[in-house]
Amino acid sequence: MMIVDTALAKREADNKPIRVGMVGAGFQGKGIGLQIMTATPGMTLCAIANRHVESAISVFEQVGIAPERCDTTAEIESAIARGVPVVTEDASAMAASDGLDAIVEVTGSIEYAAEAILTAISSGKHVIQMNAELDGTIGPILKRKAEQAGLIYTFSDGDQPGVQMNLLRFAEGLGIKPVLSGNIKGLHDPYRNPETQRAFAERWGQKPAMVASFADGTKISFEQAIVANGTGMQVARRGMLGPDFSNGDPSSPLVPIEETLSSFEPYLDASGPGLVDYVVGARPGPGVFVIGTVSDPRKQHYLELYKLGKGPYYCFYTPYHLCHFEVPTSVARAVLFNDPVLTPRGAPVVGVVAMAKKDLEEGAIIREFGGFEVYGVAENIEVIRRERLLPVGLALGCVVKKRVAKDVPLTFDDVRFPEGRLVDRLYRAQEDVFFEKIEE
Repeated sequence: MMIVDTALAKREADNKPIRVGMVGAGFQGKGIGLQIMTATPGMTLCAIANRHVESAISVFEQVGIAPERCDTTAEIESAIARGVPVVTEDASAMAASDGLDAIVEVTGSIEYAAEAILTAISSGKHVIQMNAELDGTIGPILKRKAEQAGLIYTFSDGDQPGVQMNLLRFAEGLGIKPVLSGNIKGLHDPYRNPETQRAFAERWGQKPAMVASFADGTKISFEQAIVANGTGMQVARRGMLGPDFSNGDPSSPLVPIEETLSSFEPYLDASGPGLVDYVVGARPGPGVFVIGTVSDPRKQHYLELYKLGKGPYYCFYTPYHLCHFEVPTSVARAVLFNDPVLTPRGAPVVGVVAMAKKDLEEGAIIREFGGFEVYGVAENIEVIRRERLLPVGLALGCVVKKRVAKDVPLTFDDVRFPEGRLVDRLYRAQEDVFFEKIEE
């Protein structure tokens, strides 16, 4: 997005930087903060909210800044007006504060994040996030609320869904119809858990459950669900196709992504809405790819000339996703150009449902994404609604009411929900807004 750097340079020259507040100060939050403070002229990180304020302080300390701790909206507004960086444990107080143009949400939480985002929208701030779990559960209703307020609600550049959307827009701009949007993975094992992933997580300073959610397929299911919701694409089947060329060994030689096309071709339909999916054991990982088609023989001739093959399907890919390095671009796109990277088009098209990772007994508590109890798989929304399947984004904190066998999807009838949750109210509102009630 070369136009963004020019616009940011002008904001810097005019001394009118984009003022950003961030919710979350973990692995990604630390990197995003560093990028804004050291490599993004025309943008200022004014405030960070985190449930443990010490982590928020450490983000600013990376560049030798001592922030001011604040506890109320009034205190936060005063510090921002004085040009003093702020840390707080109250995300809603920060999101409500005047003096901010946009909120970046990067917690991976559900309830905490939903409250902060609603507050940001109600107080007139654009929302940029890397929280695929929240977006894949209630993104459509959050987008609707932002739209009604004249604001942008968007996923970010840098994470794989945003990179896919950029690539989709590029292919469409060439006159090529995307028929599949894909994610490249190095490992997929639905039974991975925090213990199996602990060593890897400790090496990279990440949480074991978060790493397990990458390995067990929950994260990629959310990522591809939000691409589906932003494009109208669907999944070919529950859990997606996910051809695995690694034979379960992440260290095995990688197959060129072009050689994986035959696994998808039987499912491709140029007249349909297209598919979201993934592949394991291909290169260039950890990138993304788009399969597109064009019927004009003259364009096919040119594409063959430019080494993309004879068609009718052509593969485009981006060989990397740079996460926190690219998030500031997303903020600028929203604030300066009203251009969302990736946002729901309307009603949800694909959701992510909870599957039993082991035999679940009555009384079991579903504790976290990537935990010991469930993994998430992508499914088309009409199936989810017809079969009353339990979205994994609603499953956390639920108590199992009756035995559920391993690898069986949970339903709303299988669990007891915690009382009074915002996410449940928002999910019901999403159902009411976008769908007719299903008769029992």
